[in-house]
Amino acid sequence: MENSYSINSGERKTFHIVDYVLFSLTLLVSAAIGLFYAIKDRNKHDTAEFLVGGRKMHVLPVTLSLLSSFISAVTLLGTPSEVYYYNTMYWYVPIGFIFTAMGAAHIFIPIFYNLQLTSCFTYLDLRFGRAVRLAASIIYICHMTVYMSVVLYGPALALNAVTGLSLWGSVLAVGLVCTLYTTLGGMKAVLWTDTVQTVVIFAGLTAVLVRGSMVLGGLDVAWKIADKGQRIKFDEFDISMTKRYTIWNSIIGAGINWCGIYGTNQAQVQRALSLPSLKKAKLAVWLNFPGMFAVISLVVMIGVVMYGFYSTCDPVSAGLIEKRDQLLPLFTMDILGDVPGVPGLFLSCIFSGGLSSMSSGLNALAAVLLGRLFKAVLLP
Repeated sequence: MENSYSINSGERKTFHIVDYVLFSLTLLVSAAIGLFYAIKDRNKHDTAEFLVGGRKMHVLPVTLSLLSSFISAVTLLGTPSEVYYYNTMYWYVPIGFIFTAMGAAHIFIPIFYNLQLTSCFTYLDLRFGRAVRLAASIIYICHMTVYMSVVLYGPALALNAVTGLSLWGSVLAVGLVCTLYTTLGGMKAVLWTDTVQTVVIFAGLTAVLVRGSMVLGGLDVAWKIADKGQRIKFDEFDISMTKRYTIWNSIIGAGINWCGIYGTNQAQVQRALSLPSLKKAKLAVWLNFPGMFAVISLVVMIGVVMYGFYSTCDPVSAGLIEKRDQLLPLFTMDILGDVPGVPGLFLSCIFSGGLSSMSSGLNALAAVLLGRLFKAVLLP
């Protein structure tokens, strides 16, 4: 390999001005979408218009928004590292979404949709009473607050350590822009920015995979190196609870976990409720299966290529990076750092995952707080 790579030179590359410009454009487009819907809907003061888009949204943006909410920055940074250090058993995870779609689309979503609810916590009030709803709402608010903090601060910290990107500068910029367009444009802005961000995510992941494969001489070369290093594995049927990845926990465990997310998490349910019919809501959930399979396939294959690239010199052991979640940013800068603008696409890709997760969380929190949470406390 050439001496320009960090494993040969011991030096890490940094972003060019073009990369920062491209990243800024991603934030500006997101803010512009929020401003557009704020102006377009300035005479509409209906709560349902803000929280569920007037229940008139299209299937495509809802589908991509559901998908991008799943693709957090933690997923984008963590999954390739999992494959790099363990194996490809993670590739079975999307199959579990079949169980998710069956449960969410045909059990949970129809209940919320037929009741024409905005907040799924209203169901708890109807079914179990105000006290249960209040307790569940408070737990959810705490959970989402911590989750949004992680998906914003985590990738910023990893990128700061590898590329020199300003930690608090990126946190403040992304946080402010996300809050701006979510507040101004409501659900419509969230759905369409998620759509744009999903495209950016696919573009960024594809660029890293293609370039990494070219550097190694092809995907087949990377696959052979990973196979030799025992990273290619698809036959772990062990029922032991101590195994990191098996077919059982990858398919059944992931399926059940996502069923709760897609079927009862306010952020996901709220998107399904923004569609004009139950049939379209079910379709949006099912369409997430091919999208999720594509994303997981990309990040798993990036993990394989990344292992092939660093098979003779682990960056953590060599002291180039301190933590595993910094591995993908280092790999990206190694193979794409000499092409101004492309690392910026990767940066936009990572923070697009964070933006989509944050915007969905903020919109969901608005629905929970406006959905009579305070009334549950103040009214008899």
